[in-house]
Amino acid sequence: MIVLGLTGSIGTGKSTTAAMFRDLGVPVHDADATVHDLYRTDAVTPVAEQFPEALRDGVIDRKALSAVLARFPDRFAALEAIIHPLVRAREKAFLDAERGRGSPLVLLDIPLLYETGGEARVDKVVVVTCDPDIQRQRVLARPGMTEEKFQLILSRQTPDAEKRKRADFLIDTGKGLEAARKAVEEIVGSLKGKED
Repeated sequence: MIVLGLTGSIGTGKSTTAAMFRDLGVPVHDADATVHDLYRTDAVTPVAEQFPEALRDGVIDRKALSAVLARFPDRFAALEAIIHPLVRAREKAFLDAERGRGSPLVLLDIPLLYETGGEARVDKVVVVTCDPDIQRQRVLARPGMTEEKFQLILSRQTPDAEKRKRADFLIDTGKGLEAARKAVEEIVGSLKGKED
């Protein structure tokens, strides 16, 4: 089974690209979706112990947590120490299940792939990229997004140029959906039949 890692900076079109892989029948494990679920389940108690101000109605309120981290960025490490092992456990369960099904190719959608050493857990890396102006427009169009929040997120991510240098495959979403879809099809086509 080939394990493909998908990453890209905020606003580059990573989620849309992951959906294109899914549309081609590639099983996808979404780290962000896993974190969102953990904030309603397994991570509630440990995160609430460290960030009591983020607990609302028995779940972790992401906006409240985000506000705390914007004020105290040094507290990211405490959050990551809780969340990353839980995400890895779910990722491992996903990989074990897909291996058991005989899946030839799977995709791990990991926003912080390089930042967390995730490239060591995958066979190949796909980096989603786009022109910085397009990225900025996309991100600032999101509800509740500010320039300050955007810069904070970027400061915690490996620069796009560095990601592109380290990638096995690049998908430039700034060229439009059809071009991105064609690139995804080419990647899947090139990897099918190469699995162990």
